[in-house]
Amino acid sequence: MGFATNQWYVAAYGEEVGDGLLARTICGEPIVFYRTGAGDPVALADRCVHRRFPLSESVRDGDQIICGYHGFTYAPDGACVAVPGQVRIPRTARVPAYPVVEQDSLVWVWIGDPGKADQAAIPRAPWLAMDGWVTVRGMEPLAARHELLIDNLLDLSHETYLHAGYIGTPEVAQTPITTEVDDEAGVVYVSRRMKDVECPSFYADSTGIKGRIDRWQDIEYHPPCLYLLHSRIAPTGVEPGPDADDPAACHAEIVYAITPETETSTHDFWMVARDFALDDEGVSAFLAESNRTVVLQDVEALNVLEKVIAGEPEGYQELSINIDTGGLAARRLLRRMTGA
Repeated sequence: MGFATNQWYVAAYGEEVGDGLLARTICGEPIVFYRTGAGDPVALADRCVHRRFPLSESVRDGDQIICGYHGFTYAPDGACVAVPGQVRIPRTARVPAYPVVEQDSLVWVWIGDPGKADQAAIPRAPWLAMDGWVTVRGMEPLAARHELLIDNLLDLSHETYLHAGYIGTPEVAQTPITTEVDDEAGVVYVSRRMKDVECPSFYADSTGIKGRIDRWQDIEYHPPCLYLLHSRIAPTGVEPGPDADDPAACHAEIVYAITPETETSTHDFWMVARDFALDDEGVSAFLAESNRTVVLQDVEALNVLEKVIAGEPEGYQELSINIDTGGLAARRLLRRMTGA
C-alpha cells in the first residue's frame, strides 16, 4: 500500500529527545532528533549533504550538529553554517528540516510537504500528560508492515486466543461489535460492551475489583498513526451517573502509535494511562510488565504473519467476517490517504 504522506507520525516519546542525537527512520526516511538549549525538539534528515555520513553519529556544538566525518556544521533549521577549508558555503549545503511538534508527551513529525503541516490536525491523547492520570509506556520494534498492527488492534477478538491469561477472556470473542466511520473526519470507531463477564488478570490485579465485571472497549483509530482504546472496568451492574460521572469505575486509556519504519517494519509505541491506584508503584510496574508481555505476543504473531505474506502467491484472497469491519474501514481510509 505504501506510506500515507502529508501526515503526522509519532516519532518518539518526549523523554527520548534530549541533548543526545536520536536516530529514527520514519516512513523510510532517516531522521535525527535532538532538543535545543531552549527545549525545542528538532528533526533533521540524518544524512550529511557532503558524503551522506549520519548526523546521528556526529557531535553537537550548542544547538548545531558537526558532521563526524568532514565537519560540515548544521543549524537547527538544516542550513549548513560552516564547511571545512573554505569560507564560502555552497548554496545547496542544507539538509531537510522536518516540522516537529511535542504534544501530550509525544513528539510528532510531519512526513511530506512541510508547507502543508498543520499542528491542529494532530489527534489528541490528553490523558498521557494530564493530572489525575498515571502512564506507563514502551516501544517495541515490529518486523512487519504497519497495516498488520492496525488490523490487529481494530479486531480485539484475538485477545481471547493470543492473550489468554493476561487481557483476554472468552467473552471478548463472543461479544458482537458495533462499527462507525466518520469519513469526513477520517476516524474509525469500534465498540464492544460486555456485561457480567470474567475479569482478566490484567485488570483484576491492577484495579483490585474482585468477581465479575462490566467491561467496555471503545476504540478510536485516527489514521494513519494514532489508536485509542477507551477501557472501562466496573463491578457488574455499576453504571455511569446521569451526568456521565463514573467514580465507581476504573478507566484505562490504552494508546498505540503505529509508526511505519520501512515497508515491512514498524515502531510499535504503546501506552497505558489509568485513573486509579495513582500512587501505587506496584500497579505501575505490573501494568508495564503485563502490557509489554501482551505487546510482545502481538509482535511475535505479526512477525510470523509478515513472513507468511512475503512467501504467498500473487493474488491470494483472505476471508473477512463481521469482526473485521473496523479493520476493513481502516484499510479503506488508508488507501484514500495513499492514493492506492
